[in-house]
Amino acid sequence: QLSPESAEEYVGYLRSVGRLDEAAVRLARLVNDERFVSKEGKSNYQPPPPLSPDHPWATTTPVPCSPHTTPDPSTPGNSVLSPARCPQPPVPDPLSPQARDVYEEAVQTVMTVRDFTQVFDSYAQFEESVIAAKMETVAELGREEDEEVELELRLARFEQLMARRPLLLNSVLLRQNPHNVHEWHKRVQLYQGRPEQIINTYTEAVRTVDPFKATGRPHGLWVAFARFYEDNGQLDDARTILTKATRVRFRQVEDLAAIWCEFGEMELRHENYDEALRILRKATALPAKRAEYFDSTEPVQNRLYKSLKVWSMLADLEESLGTFQSTKAVYDRILDLRIATPQIVINYGLFLEEHGYFEESFKAYERGIALFRWPNVADVWHTYLSKFVARYGGRKLERARDLFEQALDGCPPKYAKTIYLLYAKLEEEFGLARHAMGVYERATRAVLPAQQHDMFNIYIKRAAELYGVTHTRPIYQKAIEVLGDDAARELCLRFADMECKLGEVDRARAIYTYCSQICDPRITGTFWQTWKDFEIRHGNEDTIREMLRIKRSVQATYNTQVNFMASQMLKVYSNATGTVSDLAPGQSGLDDMKLLEQRAEQLAAEAQRDTPRPKDKVLFVR
Repeated sequence: QLSPESAEEYVGYLRSVGRLDEAAVRLARLVNDERFVSKEGKSNYQPPPPLSPDHPWATTTPVPCSPHTTPDPSTPGNSVLSPARCPQPPVPDPLSPQARDVYEEAVQTVMTVRDFTQVFDSYAQFEESVIAAKMETVAELGREEDEEVELELRLARFEQLMARRPLLLNSVLLRQNPHNVHEWHKRVQLYQGRPEQIINTYTEAVRTVDPFKATGRPHGLWVAFARFYEDNGQLDDARTILTKATRVRFRQVEDLAAIWCEFGEMELRHENYDEALRILRKATALPAKRAEYFDSTEPVQNRLYKSLKVWSMLADLEESLGTFQSTKAVYDRILDLRIATPQIVINYGLFLEEHGYFEESFKAYERGIALFRWPNVADVWHTYLSKFVARYGGRKLERARDLFEQALDGCPPKYAKTIYLLYAKLEEEFGLARHAMGVYERATRAVLPAQQHDMFNIYIKRAAELYGVTHTRPIYQKAIEVLGDDAARELCLRFADMECKLGEVDRARAIYTYCSQICDPRITGTFWQTWKDFEIRHGNEDTIREMLRIKRSVQATYNTQVNFMASQMLKVYSNATGTVSDLAPGQSGLDDMKLLEQRAEQLAAEAQRDTPRPKDKVLFVR
């Protein structure tokens, strides 16, 4: 009494002095005391210390022991016995029903899966031993009708026990957490083919699960309960279940919205269209006390009127089943509540356009644009501008220009390309070509750097078609200045080819000379070959020599750059076909960086030697 936590030591003392009756009573009290915590880490369902074989309780009371487990020395207080040490259940006697009652109480009250496994395995071993003993008795005394009936009864009891295991395990998990929605669904599946048990399970589930403590989506239980009645043809009962569900105080508005949507879908499945409309209109009606959507202090019923899920379904039903005015009122209400998405705005505009209300559709787009910022408003702007131009063309050109300017005001570079192309197309078809060129020129500065090359290509193509190829020269020049080396190199080749076709050989040669400064001969061999072919066709010996001189000069320039030398070293080390000694034969003992420097000096000296020396002070250029 002074130290209850030492009760196990007291039981051991009683066993050691032979007072087994008192020890058994003490053990029974410990097992039934839920507040008792074992010092050895044992649970109430682990094997107790065995009593003396001579004691009557030791031969009539089964020992709960798992026949399939071995002791885990790493687990403190683990007293699970191995099959070799586990005392076998006794031969059945008149106290077997009481033992079975103890096992039944245990499997229905344990709180952990581990305890359940130990108790159930011991229970199953007990039933097996009872059946084995009965079969031995029948074999010794002969077959009698009563004995066979009793044996069949025991076999049926054992089969029923094994069939109940999943359900008993599910009960253990639900005792641990009665608000686990997933386990309730699993329990319903275990009762398949037993409608009465399914109804009782659903009823107990919706009464037990607290939406604020639930693990999972609690509305799923109500929906599944109603669907069960619906599948069995009891539509009125399904309506009753869903009606009760709409009054439940869920934690999130989405749960209540899912209930109302399921209610409407159920009526649609049974072709009760007017009833479905009535239900959703009731769901979206303004409550007596309005609350913000994310105000968790208010019930979800007061916040449902701002649920976009319910409004979207109502809008779809109104479009399909309602009138034009009722549908328009729903969309206007969504915009007034400021819960619309860009897709809702686009759907509203298309709906009005289908019915011939073009100006109303444009107003809807403008209301939607006022609700969103970039980049969410991008799709609305694209649809609005496309529809406006398709509707009016050049009849309201100034208004269209104002719209495009509004769209471009604050537009991120990522979304500017499409709008600029629409704007330029409008000016080309209905406005002035000069304005179109101005739009293209603005677009080349406003888009992302990765899109500038494409915009310059479009700009050049449209300028050539509208004004002729000669008008593209300043565009080429600006593009070459703005773009990166790769894109500028490609445009230089196109620019030079255009000048060559126009007969401007000197202009083409000047372009090649300018472009050569960004063309490393080791990497851009295609450019130098193109220039060489050009000089062969249109130049002479002096121009070819000048081209080769420039090539060596550029090569020396790249060789003397530290970054280039480092990259060359890495390339040499990673290339199995060559070594650093290839750059300076016979100098393999020198440092690699010195070898690169010597090679660069040699190339620079060669370029200096090839430079033509003027005989006079003035060198005339042909």
